[in-house]
Amino acid sequence: MAVSRRNLLRGALFGSAAAATAPALSACTSIATASTRTIQYWNPFTGGDGGLMKEMVSEVERRVPGLRTTTTVLDWGASYYTKLAMASAGGRAPDVAIMHVSRFAGYAPGGLLDPWDMDTLAEFGVTAQTLNPKTYRRGRYKGGQYALPLDTHPFVVFYDKEVMDKAGLVDSDGKLLPFGGPDGYLEAAKKLRSVNKGGLGPVYGHVNDNAQNWRMFWSLFKQTGAEFDLSGKKAVIDRDAAVKVITFMQQLTAPQCRTMDPATSVGSFAGRKAPFIFTGEWDSAAFSQIKGMELGAAPFPQIYDKPASWADSHMFVLPHQDNPDAERRRTTHRLVAELFKQSFTWAKAGHIPGYLPVVESQKYQRLEPQIDYAPAAKSPALDPPAWFMGAGADVQVQLCQAMQTALVGANSAAVAVDKMITSLNFYLGKPNPA
Repeated sequence: MAVSRRNLLRGALFGSAAAATAPALSACTSIATASTRTIQYWNPFTGGDGGLMKEMVSEVERRVPGLRTTTTVLDWGASYYTKLAMASAGGRAPDVAIMHVSRFAGYAPGGLLDPWDMDTLAEFGVTAQTLNPKTYRRGRYKGGQYALPLDTHPFVVFYDKEVMDKAGLVDSDGKLLPFGGPDGYLEAAKKLRSVNKGGLGPVYGHVNDNAQNWRMFWSLFKQTGAEFDLSGKKAVIDRDAAVKVITFMQQLTAPQCRTMDPATSVGSFAGRKAPFIFTGEWDSAAFSQIKGMELGAAPFPQIYDKPASWADSHMFVLPHQDNPDAERRRTTHRLVAELFKQSFTWAKAGHIPGYLPVVESQKYQRLEPQIDYAPAAKSPALDPPAWFMGAGADVQVQLCQAMQTALVGANSAAVAVDKMITSLNFYLGKPNPA
């Protein structure tokens, strides 16, 4: 009897991690016999995101008579993706789940996902033309559409318009002026420090964080247009461009952010000690509550040849089921289509909706500061499509650690780049477990 890749994965995963994930799997053992109108939905949304998603699901249930959803919220990170893979490989998959597009390459090729029926979605008002084309295309595999973009969540900048105006760094409408290149940015940062009573210029927290340095690096590197190819057995990377970018990151963090962690940078901005911050759009809700500040926001600034902002996307996926019930699948498509239509609620968390009718609506056009960085969804610097890359991945931790040694002054930019290439080549030499 032929042994499928999925069966091999099932044996490997259940042999190594079954005990750790037993509660999550036992929670969905009744899926096969549940009502076709009660949809099992897994996501990693907690805190504010979790509250907004719960609100969206409740509104869909109110609008669609008889549709019910059982939502399972799992801890975000590597464990979430292990549980999702085990559920798909073990015949215990939920009906629908959330996946970062940066993790997509590790799942669809291994048969762990099923494709969406775009004709069925069209019946409910969702088509390829109504979704963000950049993230939608990344959800395709061998002609099928395996992931649908709920949002884009980019690395952006927030700023205090009053202080930025004193430094001459915004226009009459409070919009960020172009920096004109690396030297222009460094000169602007110097001006900002000189006019700010708090003494701080732009802040960027990165120490002991498993993602921030990658977000900064990838935003800048993609702006150069240089080669970064992980499709072969060895990484093909423009080393000179990578060294140039990390050298600039060293200048960007000096002198005030060399050893700054994200919590300190966010606290400095929220406390109005710093007038400019590099961070994720997910901080917009909290920053909007800062008393006395006229908050500005913008996509990650263009420093090199073309605009690019690191971004990821929460995608709806169909974890693989061997014999899915047709009516249940149709109901799942209806649920997701209706969630797209409720995604103005999701935008309140700061995320840029993937459903274009919401982004183009007058209501969203008036939503501040979200509308100010919304153009970032048009030029997202998505992670390279490799099975080992993505949110919460081990290699991302290693890449960030390599860069951190350079930013704190323990290594040169060249040494950091060589460490990064070594880590990437290590994973390229391993087979995709899926």
